[in-house]
Amino acid sequence: MKNDYPYRFLKRTIDIIFTLILLIVFFPVIIAVAIAIKVNSPGPIFADTPQRVGKGGKKFKMYKFRSMVINAHKLLREDPKYAQLYNAYKRSSYKLKDDPRITLVGRFIRKYSLDEVPQFVNVLKGEMSIVGPRAYYPDELEEQQKKYPYTRKAVKIVLSVKPGITGLRQVSGRSEINFDKRIQLDAEYVKRRSILHDLLKILKSPWAMISGKGAL
Repeated sequence: MKNDYPYRFLKRTIDIIFTLILLIVFFPVIIAVAIAIKVNSPGPIFADTPQRVGKGGKKFKMYKFRSMVINAHKLLREDPKYAQLYNAYKRSSYKLKDDPRITLVGRFIRKYSLDEVPQFVNVLKGEMSIVGPRAYYPDELEEQQKKYPYTRKAVKIVLSVKPGITGLRQVSGRSEINFDKRIQLDAEYVKRRSILHDLLKILKSPWAMISGKGAL
């Protein structure tokens, strides 16, 4: 395996520099979103979501603005009222359209990916990168590999790097594609990763946010 230390060093440097700049630029938006969430619905500002799977299979807490009702993930998995919705959730590759758990403000911030801004904290902590594969839920990876057994190799490739806030999948359709296509796109990114590719993805990301294309 080739020595990719120069790439990893430059990538980490870019992550820190861009993150600090973007946190300053987005500071007014962060304050506005936090206030809107508190005014719109009871509960915390940040989402209480299950841990995600990071590099090497290590689990971590991903920071996101709360876009759903309190205990949304627990309700979906444990409340009998949501049994049919949970089955639909799993059948559609862990994505839902017209999710009744999403709040009014939540629908707006999800459409424009503003709920993901707190993930820059994960980047500073070294758990994520600005550009990388999607960070999957543990049960999602387990269940989807049962459904699509031929994706196991791609999953292994994807878990060899840090997950990202944006990436090839996010600027190529985002939530509109099923797990088998998403994981292949993520694996393709890992195989072709370079500083140039990362910078191109960063440049494409603002349009993906503004257009709201594929967001759920």
